[in-house]
Amino acid sequence: MTSTLDEQLHEFLSAQLGSVPKIVDLTRVGVGRSRENWVFDLVDPATGDREPLILRRDPEGGLVDTDRGTEFAVLRALEPSGLPAPQARWLDSEGQWLGKPSLIMRREPGDCDYRVVNGDRPLAERTRLARRFCELLAEVHSVDWRSTGLGAVFEDPGEQAALAELERWDTVLRQDQLEALPEVDLALAWLREHAPASARTVLVHADFKPGNILLQGDRVSALLDWELAHLGDPLEDLGWVVQPLRHREHLIEGAWEREDLVRHYRETTGLDVDETALEWWVVFSTFKTVVMQVSGLRAFLDGRSDEPYRPTGRVLRTLLTAIAERS
Repeated sequence: MTSTLDEQLHEFLSAQLGSVPKIVDLTRVGVGRSRENWVFDLVDPATGDREPLILRRDPEGGLVDTDRGTEFAVLRALEPSGLPAPQARWLDSEGQWLGKPSLIMRREPGDCDYRVVNGDRPLAERTRLARRFCELLAEVHSVDWRSTGLGAVFEDPGEQAALAELERWDTVLRQDQLEALPEVDLALAWLREHAPASARTVLVHADFKPGNILLQGDRVSALLDWELAHLGDPLEDLGWVVQPLRHREHLIEGAWEREDLVRHYRETTGLDVDETALEWWVVFSTFKTVVMQVSGLRAFLDGRSDEPYRPTGRVLRTLLTAIAERS
């Protein structure tokens, strides 16, 4: 008989702790586009103290395949950095105990709102939050990735960061593509021809957005979802943030425009932003979004996902428009 997740979790934590744990309130939260997320509390039998935890398990399929072992290593490396990243607790990298590759990390307090920057809060408060998010991105890029040991987790692509990421996502596209996408082929040709050299290597989050940030009031309590993190060009994250498809997540019309965000990033980091290189990363980010949707559709048709993601006409038009405006 197949054991339940509750039974598997008890067995796994018993092996880690050397004693039988008390697990309460195990509940799946959200649907998610990548991982299965299960929240629970681990209770100390001697004191009754509760440790809030979250189990992240690989789904059968989703928008993109990532590795729990790598995510675990990133979180462990970031513990002394001062970034509000969750504390990683335990890893079942092969799914030997929990049925699927999984990690358990501390569950941080706070709420997540994808649209908080253009939500119901007063304009002044939303603008302050948008500025804080920009500062948080700058903090990610200022992490000393060498001293934290991230150089042992990831390869430094050096000046070739743009081409390295382009080839990475082109590989994903070719693995999952189901039909001809001439718009995407055109984008790839343009991106290869115009790929910029990277001026510096930083830790890249690669999915930076309010939807991956927990807030307690107006305070950031956690930056989540490090599964796509890698070493690369800081303009990759900046391009992801200011791309047209994410406009309403990060920008406020008339109050916090792209120029405001880029200027504040410059002032916060003390680094120059090559506008031509940034334009390339904007196009790349739109291309990456298309590839994620291609992978989502493949997972749905293979019966590994309940979400029939696919590249929409709006997304493909945005990609072509991005190229046309920069040619």
